[in-house]
Amino acid sequence: MRTGTIVKMGATAVICCVGGPALVYWIQPDPDELFKKYNPELQKKALSQREQRLKEHQEYLMKLKEYSKSDKPIWVIAAEEDKKKRRSEALQRQQVLEELERQKQEILSEQRKHGR
Repeated sequence: MRTGTIVKMGATAVICCVGGPALVYWIQPDPDELFKKYNPELQKKALSQREQRLKEHQEYLMKLKEYSKSDKPIWVIAAEEDKKKRRSEALQRQQVLEELERQKQEILSEQRKHGR
């Protein structure tokens, strides 16, 4: 190959590898600028939910760190954790329903005693 072609290829690679990210950085607006363009209602809502979103994000990161300690792939562990969570929620719902049914039966039995 000619040296001129190699120089052109190198210059093109530098322009693409350096210029592309620089262009994105230059075009991308600052998060504070975007926030200022929100209407006041959205600003209040975003500010009120900020702590909750940060907390959820921290919990998500902690789970990812915990999942990454295992030898299994993260998605497998996440699926297993999701199954456990669904089972525990179903069990809680079942317990609540049983408690409600028990209370209903108590109320009915008290009504029968007082009604007679």
